[in-house]
Amino acid sequence: MPRLSVSPLVLAGLMMTTPALAQEDPGLSPDLKLNQIQVLGTHNSYAQPVDKRLLAVVDPIFGRMESDIATKLPPAAVALFKEEHPNNVLMSEGLSYEHPDLTTQLDNGMRSLEIDVNPDPKGGNFLDPAGYRLLRSKGVTDLLPFDATGLEQPGYKVLHMPDIDFRSHCPTLKLCLTQIRDWSDAHPGHVPLFIMMEAKVSDIPILPNPTRTVPFTPKLFDDLDQEILSVLGRDRLITPDDVRGSHATLNAAIKAGGWPTLKAARGKIVIMMITATGEAATKGYLEGHPSLKGRVAFLRSAPGEDHAAFLMFDNALVRQKDIRAYVQQGYIVRTRSDIETFEAKTNDMTRANAAFASGAQVVSTDFEHAGNAYGTPYVVRLPGGGVARCNPVLKDKCR
Repeated sequence: MPRLSVSPLVLAGLMMTTPALAQEDPGLSPDLKLNQIQVLGTHNSYAQPVDKRLLAVVDPIFGRMESDIATKLPPAAVALFKEEHPNNVLMSEGLSYEHPDLTTQLDNGMRSLEIDVNPDPKGGNFLDPAGYRLLRSKGVTDLLPFDATGLEQPGYKVLHMPDIDFRSHCPTLKLCLTQIRDWSDAHPGHVPLFIMMEAKVSDIPILPNPTRTVPFTPKLFDDLDQEILSVLGRDRLITPDDVRGSHATLNAAIKAGGWPTLKAARGKIVIMMITATGEAATKGYLEGHPSLKGRVAFLRSAPGEDHAAFLMFDNALVRQKDIRAYVQQGYIVRTRSDIETFEAKTNDMTRANAAFASGAQVVSTDFEHAGNAYGTPYVVRLPGGGVARCNPVLKDKCR
């Protein structure tokens, strides 16, 4: 596998943050439950920057697409889209962030990572991105490096958007999970890792001869679970079955305090599955698995559903009160400290402060290290330092 370069911007940020890395054990009570802590993680953790010449091509196309959303989606979907994408930014701005590799992020205290998975049951579907074909046809020869390791093999591929945002630190799910597993092995007793796994469910056919993605099916979700297990193993995971126990539903279990203690969860990994729309994954991942019986991942859900244990409300400025209420009911919630780089551009910590104060157990950022494309001092760190803290909404459990 070729050595991947890290930009001077990222190196500068790492040099500033590494000395401040806290101890793995921040002094939390071992009796705290998994839902009674809060950690910081990264969004699209695997992603490498998009070639700017490709962004110049797609910016105006996405601008037209966004203006058409209100006419093509149901009102509820439009409202959710606007809530989760509140800022009027260009695609190139929304992608103006840069993460180091997964191991470095974990070394620097991230305890949540986000990985996008794209089914490729035959192999080779993502080997020849339309964006690079288009640039080559225009005479561009110095494209940013594209690591295609393992893309010819069947399995799940890790990229943000086919043909456009496809450069990844670990192009396959097996590579990503292997890096996480190896780090976990080297750090026994670590604070549990929350892996957000986004099941990609749609094409983006805006370039000539676009890549056509393979829709998820119950069988492909079965295969995804098996691929996760083949790398991580069952004993390393905290699954819905572990939390449900003797309760009739997963939702009943978490409301009754069914999450494991921090002592029992150390060294383990929790998979939280999300999608852009939610509906496709909900149907396929639940089929034949009521209340997620036998499944590897917790699924983004609506409060009160039988399988509901994990919720996602990315806009903490809008949803802070809701998040606090659901955290108090026993749910684990993911929110974001910044959305589409707007907060870094404006150097505004308002959303980050709201996210941490909401009590969401997982707060995701695109700016975990100092130094950004806008030249502002914006950087997000867990309040008080450390890799985890007692949840501020459940602070009566702290000691």
